[in-house]
Amino acid sequence: MVQITRVTDIQELRGIQALQTENLRKNVDANEAASQGFLMAEYSLEFLQSMHQAAPSIIAKDDNKVVGYALVATKAVRDKHDLLADLFNTIDQTDFEGKTLANTSYVVVGQLCVSKDYRGQGLVQQLYGHFRECLETEYEFCITDVAQANARSLKAHKNTGFQVIDTLSYGGIAWDIVLWDWRK
Repeated sequence: MVQITRVTDIQELRGIQALQTENLRKNVDANEAASQGFLMAEYSLEFLQSMHQAAPSIIAKDDNKVVGYALVATKAVRDKHDLLADLFNTIDQTDFEGKTLANTSYVVVGQLCVSKDYRGQGLVQQLYGHFRECLETEYEFCITDVAQANARSLKAHKNTGFQVIDTLSYGGIAWDIVLWDWRK
């Protein structure tokens, strides 16, 4: 039975890293990337530990195996990874409902992934539900980016409540910046 919880130890961080490696764009073929999605950012165990110390991430576990995750990225870790730094900088310059997001409280989903064998079971919504439950008293908004070519992921984010608020480009890929308004 799959359990949704927050990261508590190094073994879970290693489980996140293993699942991440399996799903990196460089490790999946083009057909799989188009139909199932892919990850761009590769995070070291040291960086995952930094993220965990700032705010533990959300994981889906089946027994002791990590089968999904939603990484919590706070402003405390923004400059420790180039891709995250770019995302935070872009978010800070983006306006939403007449306010510059730099002047709001937001948390970033540093990455979301569900194991191939567990897709289609509603884990994205469960991970995001727990993400919100744990963090909504601290933040107004939850923000992340989704590759425009990753239609499956964009659909899952929209189904959760995210809306596209801007776009950016890095790594030769166009990305939608999506925001989930937790004030509602």
